[in-house]
Amino acid sequence: MPVKARDIHAQSLATSSALSEYYVPNLITPLQVIRVLNAAKVRFMLLGAHGLSGWMGKPRATEDVDVLVGTRGHKKAVRTLLTAFPHLQAEDNPAVTRLRDPETGTIVIDVMKANQPLYLDALKHTHTVESGGQRYQVPSLELALATKFAAMISLTRTEKDKFQDAHDFMYILDTNPDIDLVKLHALGQLVHNGGGDEIVEKVRQVWAGERLVL
Repeated sequence: MPVKARDIHAQSLATSSALSEYYVPNLITPLQVIRVLNAAKVRFMLLGAHGLSGWMGKPRATEDVDVLVGTRGHKKAVRTLLTAFPHLQAEDNPAVTRLRDPETGTIVIDVMKANQPLYLDALKHTHTVESGGQRYQVPSLELALATKFAAMISLTRTEKDKFQDAHDFMYILDTNPDIDLVKLHALGQLVHNGGGDEIVEKVRQVWAGERLVL
């Protein structure tokens, strides 16, 4: 892996963390979560704004830390994080276990479950980063786009969140012209049958300067 790419992701994590600490009181930082999971030897991937900001080239503040953990490690990850941050409370949902601060009601950590086809395959498509003395995984470039595509077309996601996902999708494309469209197509197919053609068409729309159709 090129050193330059690693530095971009580490720098972006530092920036998104600093911005988040400015806006969010008593923030649990991504590196705190990473250290806890690494110490417990839990295999995970950093997702969300912190995990994708390096590909976007546009770090931003966010209230929570999103991690994807394999099926076998999910319960251990939740248990380990609750031990490290005992003031949090767990809320188990079909797709994610949310760790919430009961005083503020804020979701602090989302431990996402690998129970959808895209996420079942996700830990095979990682990009390794080193930051703050820690080594961790973020999505590969193509997987980063596929996760945003899945969010953009979700039937349960709010319209305003879909526009944020489209914003991120376009920034990833603007920042990274060298995308493996064959890999992207295969990952799009994991979102839904026909998703491969759909995600590649969305890439074409953005690169052609056309309006991105959600």
